[in-house]
Amino acid sequence: MRPCRSLAVAVFAALIAAPAAGEEAGTWYAQALTRGEAGLNLTHFWSKGTWLRAETVVAGHKIVTIVRGDTYYAYDGLSGEGLAIEREPAAVKRQKPGERPFGNEYRILLEQGAEKIRDEEMLGRPTGVYRVTDEKGKRELWVTEDEARIPLRLEIFDRARGQQRTTDYLNWQSDLHIPDAFFAPDPRMKLEALDYREYLSRSASEGTVGPVPVLYTPLLFTRKDN
Repeated sequence: MRPCRSLAVAVFAALIAAPAAGEEAGTWYAQALTRGEAGLNLTHFWSKGTWLRAETVVAGHKIVTIVRGDTYYAYDGLSGEGLAIEREPAAVKRQKPGERPFGNEYRILLEQGAEKIRDEEMLGRPTGVYRVTDEKGKRELWVTEDEARIPLRLEIFDRARGQQRTTDYLNWQSDLHIPDAFFAPDPRMKLEALDYREYLSRSASEGTVGPVPVLYTPLLFTRKDN
């Protein structure tokens, strides 16, 4: 364990001094409402270029995830503790300029072999419905057919657990003015510094690493099932 009490302050200063994402970087916001065996969960997403900020409440604790450059941050806004993990270089390279760091289910499912099964209207918008079925189960996606490919609903059936989870994306917004500092971790947080190899090694032996869940792992490291 390497708790770093001064890390957050140093990280914040470095981020502010780092090159900005640029005013030309696309910005997005959406809410994701997920329901399944674990109940209801609401997540807020913001992005600017390839940067991401997500906030979700887990068991009464606000979990903040920030992905910016080569670092992945996750911390508990209530306890003030979290992680600062160096991202795998391959995960950083995989991000394409102009592509949202969230809401990319269309690309992901196509890479998994999804096929379009029908056209359908959802929330007053024409969408395509895409499905992939394999040994893991079934994933079905409702996505707009324009260039933005905005996901509106994702249904996942986990064959091994016999469970289904549905995520509805709500209130999509784009072209917002979001300051760069919004994508910096709160300097008051106590963050433990790890690289992704340490994180993977410890998660294999310990299960959950640190005081917060690590979400959106495809932005942290690459693997075949990401």
